[in-house]
Amino acid sequence: MQARLVSFGLIEVDGRRYDHDLVIDAGVVRKRSKKPSKRYQADFGHTPLSGAERIPWSGRRLIVGTGASGQLPIMDEVYAEARRRGVEIVALPTRDACRLLADVPDDQVQAILHVTC
Repeated sequence: MQARLVSFGLIEVDGRRYDHDLVIDAGVVRKRSKKPSKRYQADFGHTPLSGAERIPWSGRRLIVGTGASGQLPIMDEVYAEARRRGVEIVALPTRDACRLLADVPDDQVQAILHVTC
């Protein structure tokens, strides 16, 4: 899967551009719904990735693009659930996370990509 952070707030996946956060589950791209995590925004100064979201847990590795500057908070509960499920979380700035996707067969890509901050 080819992905790149085009600019702050804009990402391209397999030639299609998006201006919002994405979730990729077994190669299927969908918009990230941050609504379940909004209640934690005041605690983090930014809407974090929380366990209340629909996280693609079906693989052995979850790639999390933490934004242009790497500032997306990931709540401890997400790491705890990953450990429970035997899933490795690889969290790094979105530009770097996009590069990792190229090395994974499309049907095995499990990722959450934040396009701002």
